Amino acid sequence: MRILVTGITGAIGAALAPRLAAAGHDVRGMARDPTRATVAGTHGIPVLRADAVSGEGLAAALDGIEVAYYLIHSMEPNVDDFAVRDRLAAERFRDAARAAGVRRVVYLGGLVPADRAASPHLASRLEVERIVHATTPESVALRASIVISAASRSFRFLVRLVERLPVLPLPAWRDHRTRPIDGRDVLAFLQRAAESEAAAGESLDIAGPDTLTYGEMVARIADLMLVGRPPVRLGFTATALTSRVAAAVAGETHELIGPLMEGLEGDLLPRDDRAAGLLGVRLHRFDAAVERALRDWEASGEPLAAR
Repeated sequence: MRILVTGITGAIGAALAPRLAAAGHDVRGMARDPTRATVAGTHGIPVLRADAVSGEGLAAALDGIEVAYYLIHSMEPNVDDFAVRDRLAAERFRDAARAAGVRRVVYLGGLVPADRAASPHLASRLEVERIVHATTPESVALRASIVISAASRSFRFLVRLVERLPVLPLPAWRDHRTRPIDGRDVLAFLQRAAESEAAAGESLDIAGPDTLTYGEMVARIADLMLVGRPPVRLGFTATALTSRVAAAVAGETHELIGPLMEGLEGDLLPRDDRAAGLLGVRLHRFDAAVERALRDWEASGEPLAAR
């Protein structure tokens, strides 16, 4: 198949494009700055310059494409209203994909809470899903919680907190549950979503096999990093303040950490578990996912002092 991977400079896109090419697909990438797509260049994957927000370059990027992956999110500094930006980008991409005759768009978003209103970040992801999913009757949407991989910014955030804090202050959201997923499994789901006829028109929740509270997740990461980090149970959340402190400690941007922590105000669990059977994906357990991610982190040569 002729496949376009948008967001190819991001963690998921950079890993997905070579996997698709190795499977025999004709793959091209799309980025606002193609010079940043170093992984694609290493694998000989062409990357076209295009911007979904302005619409510039979309027609050329989508020309002749059968399946397009939409992996574009606005979680970056100096973006005042990411929801408006993401809506505009999704609408322009949808219209351009229809004009180009794209058969299927595959979108990766986030799990949505079943028992409360979604945070602004998750609500925006859901809105983008609805826009992009409506591109063609065959389009597929996948929703995931925290992705466990060496390149995942949400996982890296947790690792940096464990590494840099002598004790782990856990706000009230520590007891809420989610289903983190191995990055290898996310890539498998994404690849199968392009190829599977059974997935046509579906919106699927993808999740790992282990249900963990956020407190348990942090404690398990600390244990697998072979460090002792006593938890301190806080009686409050104060997300606006704690997210800024946590971002500073981890060396991350508040534009990422603020929305991420806003989404921890309750359980984030899948609607059902049919995705793995429908797409034929075997799931890795949480500990195996973390061990693999830490090995990849160390193999990259990036310092990880706590190990």
